[in-house]
Amino acid sequence: MEWFVAEDYSLGRLLVTEGLAAIYLVAFLGAVHQFRPLVGSDGMMPIPRFLRAVPFARAPSVFHFHYSDRFFAAVAWTGAGLALATLLGATQFMPLAACMLVWLVLWILYLSIVNVSQIWYSFGWESLLLEAGFLAIFLGNSSVGPPILVLIAVRWLLFRLEFGAGLIKMRGDKCWRDLTCLYYHHETQPMPGPLSWYFHRMPKRLHRLEVLGNHFAQLVMPFGLFAPQPVAAIAAAVMIITQLWLVASGNFSWLNWITIVLGLSVIPDSVFEMVVPVSLPEGSSSAPLYFVVLVVAVTALVVVLSYWPIRNMISHGQRMNASFNSWHLVNTYGAFGSVTKVRYEVIVEGTSDSAITAQSEWKEYEFKGKPGDVNRRPRQFAPYHLRLDWLFWFIPISPGYADPWFPAFVERLLRNDRDTLKLLRHNPFPDAPPQHVRARLYRYRFTTWKERRETGAWWKREPV
Repeated sequence: MEWFVAEDYSLGRLLVTEGLAAIYLVAFLGAVHQFRPLVGSDGMMPIPRFLRAVPFARAPSVFHFHYSDRFFAAVAWTGAGLALATLLGATQFMPLAACMLVWLVLWILYLSIVNVSQIWYSFGWESLLLEAGFLAIFLGNSSVGPPILVLIAVRWLLFRLEFGAGLIKMRGDKCWRDLTCLYYHHETQPMPGPLSWYFHRMPKRLHRLEVLGNHFAQLVMPFGLFAPQPVAAIAAAVMIITQLWLVASGNFSWLNWITIVLGLSVIPDSVFEMVVPVSLPEGSSSAPLYFVVLVVAVTALVVVLSYWPIRNMISHGQRMNASFNSWHLVNTYGAFGSVTKVRYEVIVEGTSDSAITAQSEWKEYEFKGKPGDVNRRPRQFAPYHLRLDWLFWFIPISPGYADPWFPAFVERLLRNDRDTLKLLRHNPFPDAPPQHVRARLYRYRFTTWKERRETGAWWKREPV
């Protein structure tokens, strides 16, 4: 069945599966380290309470059959172990059916976590990992040649990811059309990185070029993915370079990295071998009948489910990130349709004084990723996702994002909850919990070159 195999894409397939395994590993480890204070039995938004209110059909998950914090930890550690084994190449030497089973289990376990973790897992990159992880089940391993239908489905996913993001920008904030959005975005993005200050301080003409390059990568290049080679590889390379620029300029969880991984599937082995002298066997051109049937069936499923994302993309009321089914298959994507022009930060403080007076000493809680101390340089965390820090960014934009988790967060600070404090960089009350906690709103901006030289500070802030 020569029609079934995509010649010259064995290395591309390997890079995709290895890359997805690495992202799965990061995602599962993030769940291990953060779930207890966020969604555990005593968390801010407990999973048991969610399970009582939401049926399996609306949120498919193994946790509908049983939940305990120990079981959640077992699920997350199992996912991390399988992802690590895959990353180390174990599935490449398994029988094809066993390899597919490993990828299926990875998908089921992460789907189970996403579907019950509520607002903490409500971002587009969760659906993106699930959709890409589902397709990886049918990419096969070294025992078979890369199935061309699945590789086309991967390109279709990459097209929707990039083109959808481009459309949402052109339909959204006016600054994307007049090329001024990046006058602000590097400073006001959810979680700046160590180089964001420098990106923000680039000349405005370079910011306009950044926006033009973004529009070219997201609105023009996606159509090249379905062109003959080398056009498709060039289109993918442009997207990869653009995503690496975004990796350097901020922290966006694994959104950029998974886009890069998907782009690698478009580049033929002959191009990789020009850069790195590595070659792989193409795999057998004859695939088992069950594998062929499954690949054809999944391709048909993708075609049918694509109706909803296509309708969304051509709609004037385009949704930014959405799943049209509870299994997170064939979703729609987009990011930053609007750009905030001013950065506000919620700063949480506590005091040991039992009675609050004008002389009360308030000590500030320091978070791992979100801005706080003006002298602290932003850190690089992506592809790891700091879920608490990320949600804090939304509160000044729409206070509704703080309900119901923020009051629960404050209550845990008032009792020095150990698991909650692990999410923070610094607890100013190590010996005894504070008597009172308050939240203050500040306006933050990056310092100028002059202010940076004179004070050493990365931020300047004013109370609001």
